[in-house]
Amino acid sequence: MGQNTTIDPNFFLVCGLGSLGQYCVSVLKEFGVKVNAIEEINTQTWEIPELPDCIDKLVTGDCRQPKILEQAGIKQCRAILIVTSDECVNIAAAFAARSLNPQIRLVIRSAQDNLNELLQQSLGNFIAFEATQLPANSFALAALGCETRGFFNLNNRLLQVFGVHINGSHRWSHCCLSEVNTSHRRVLVHARAGKPLPKGFYQWKPDAKLLPGDSIFYVEATENFTTHSPKQMNTFGQSWNEIVTEIKWQNLYHKLTQFWEESTQTRRVAFIGALFLVILFLLGTLLYKSQYPEMTWQDALNVALVLSLGGYGDLFGQQTIPFVITWWLHLFSITMSVTGTLFVGILYALMTERVLSARFQFSKRRPRIPKTDHVVIVGMGRVGRRVAELLQELKQPLVGVNTKDIEPGMLPQMPLVLGNINSALTKVHIQTAKSVIVVTDDEVTNLEIALKARTVNPKANLVIRTFDPRFSENVANLLPYARVLGVYELAAEAFVGAAFGENILNLFRLDNQTTLVTEYQIEADDTLNGKLIADIAYGYGLVPIFHLRANQYTPKFMPSDDMRLIVGDRLIVLATIEGLQAVERGTIKTGKCWVRVEKTISPEAAFEGATVISRVTGCDMQLARTLMNQIPATLQHPLYLHQAHRLVHELNKSQVSAYIE
Repeated sequence: MGQNTTIDPNFFLVCGLGSLGQYCVSVLKEFGVKVNAIEEINTQTWEIPELPDCIDKLVTGDCRQPKILEQAGIKQCRAILIVTSDECVNIAAAFAARSLNPQIRLVIRSAQDNLNELLQQSLGNFIAFEATQLPANSFALAALGCETRGFFNLNNRLLQVFGVHINGSHRWSHCCLSEVNTSHRRVLVHARAGKPLPKGFYQWKPDAKLLPGDSIFYVEATENFTTHSPKQMNTFGQSWNEIVTEIKWQNLYHKLTQFWEESTQTRRVAFIGALFLVILFLLGTLLYKSQYPEMTWQDALNVALVLSLGGYGDLFGQQTIPFVITWWLHLFSITMSVTGTLFVGILYALMTERVLSARFQFSKRRPRIPKTDHVVIVGMGRVGRRVAELLQELKQPLVGVNTKDIEPGMLPQMPLVLGNINSALTKVHIQTAKSVIVVTDDEVTNLEIALKARTVNPKANLVIRTFDPRFSENVANLLPYARVLGVYELAAEAFVGAAFGENILNLFRLDNQTTLVTEYQIEADDTLNGKLIADIAYGYGLVPIFHLRANQYTPKFMPSDDMRLIVGDRLIVLATIEGLQAVERGTIKTGKCWVRVEKTISPEAAFEGATVISRVTGCDMQLARTLMNQIPATLQHPLYLHQAHRLVHELNKSQVSAYIE
């Protein structure tokens, strides 16, 4: 056995210094941690010029070799980011790293979804991303050119981020920002007319009014979200199989409710029919056995089965009934047979539907190419296909352009033009398109296509995929009207966030700042454990959007500031990289506002006021009661601005006069 070594929580290792690896090193350094790196060849040129100053130790060699990993300090590392361009190398290096350091967190670059799930089970403390697919949302949203700035699905609920410019006729014109905040909506950023958007969240005053010319960004939980992506479309059998394999007595009701909500009307009828038929079958077996004691259980089951399958004529088809039967059992037998016939008919209909849909799926012609106000996606690789799926979920008309056909049955509702891209562009009505997204694997080709599209349609939104940061900067300067998105720059922050132990669910851009949809599973030694949602929101600068207790099945969207986190809770937030840094370091801001309580109209109001103070601020109830007995007095508990405004509002509702000093 090797000698035990101490893990350094501020020590990280990056394997592979291509574009993605260099950005990962740069972002890690923003956290102020130690970063070692492994690169197969010693290069003298860097895409990020200051990168050599960010690396504490650079080891040249193969990251799959244990000797190279040990030279880089693998045994002391908290996490290793394996981001070479070769997936086989990444996976092999992950196994080598785990054997040398059983505690290290593995963050690798891989697009093999099924393999990644198996690796997560076998390696543990493991997460994998595909760098080119992470920014797919950013490409889709950049093409829309509308108020939607981000969207993601949580627990079958669609959450969207909107950016709105307020004019005189807008419904929120001259409204207080606190009125915009509701149980399903949270304000993120507010900017006055002509002023830049502030960095970070909560840089706005709850009592400020929205005036014409202002801009506001907010996140909102909307309707239940059902995607029609082929990957996510469940059959009746798949849905039932998920319930059977995951069912437990504790979550039986939750699983059945989930199955019911996700099923179509036809499947619901089939399910009810099957359940009713099973009940009749069991009841029929018991009745025949009780009425005819000499009948064996096997014969009773056989009689019930024949009746369940509509076999009434097989038992009672003769002119004279062959055995004595009571009138009520005879009527019950008729009911069983009729119910069984109906269910078998429904079953045959479902099977026929499945067979016909499978038979004609491949011969189904794609829809016609839209003629106006549509999105053209050039390049239908992994990124292009994912962007197309997202745009279809948003019900955007679109057409794809690719050099070769994609897999049969993939994106069947999307028009597709194949062949030479230059000639294909003449067939997709690019002159009337709303947006053109160019996401081939060749950034020079992307630039060429973008320039041609600009010539044909100067009004279209141009979105260009790039890889090299210098090339991205040059293209952005050449085409100031286009959205030039560097995939590795966008993805690096997700990789780094995952290296610190957070689960990055999604990301989007908000005024040139990456916002990460981040999941926390609260543990005993977590910096979030025991804190109010208000502390997490205003102290760390995060926006909590989802909270679920360990022993509950119904989550809270836009959870209340009053809730206190405990071990086992699941919390999902919107966070900037600075917010993740604050949580990692435990550097929480303290409140600077003081609330003064002036008077109350009755002892009952004073009692209620103490309860409100304790609930909203999280302070000890004794402190709150002492304050209410000494009014007028100031609460000796510093609060955040938004928290103080809420406390004053709640106290006023309880007929207690208070204000912020």
